[in-house]
Amino acid sequence: MSGAASTASTSPLQTRLLRPILIGGLIAGFLDLVAAFISFGWGVPRAIASGLLGSRAFQGGLATWLLGVFLQFFIATAAATVYCLTSRRLRFLKDHFLVCGMFFGIAVYLVMNLIVLPLSAVPFKVGPFPVRSLIQGLVIHMLIIGLPISASLRFFSEKRA
Repeated sequence: MSGAASTASTSPLQTRLLRPILIGGLIAGFLDLVAAFISFGWGVPRAIASGLLGSRAFQGGLATWLLGVFLQFFIATAAATVYCLTSRRLRFLKDHFLVCGMFFGIAVYLVMNLIVLPLSAVPFKVGPFPVRSLIQGLVIHMLIIGLPISASLRFFSEKRA
């Protein structure tokens, strides 16, 4: 009986967060992928897949390319999940979504470039970054990762009672 009660108590929380997580993650993933296609070409998904597969990803076919696309959306949705779950404790993340979203975009950029990529199997060296590339990466992550995620929480989550 207590198991059913605990499931019922978490269900409204999951319902309130599922929509902003999915919308924010999908929009951020899509925008980031489009920006990467514009900047680096259609081979970007293979570079993303190389985080798991190493240099073999660059010789891969459609399946490897699709794995990279999947990983792109998985990472963006994971970032949206972190932001939305954190907002349950830090309400200002929802109330001040513009500023917080931009700072979150910076955080995502730093975590990806200073922690995730160096620990992954990518076959290329990450950093040091030229100032122009650093600024471009930060601005892109602020505008097309952080803001869509924070705005989705602000506009697509249900009101708390």
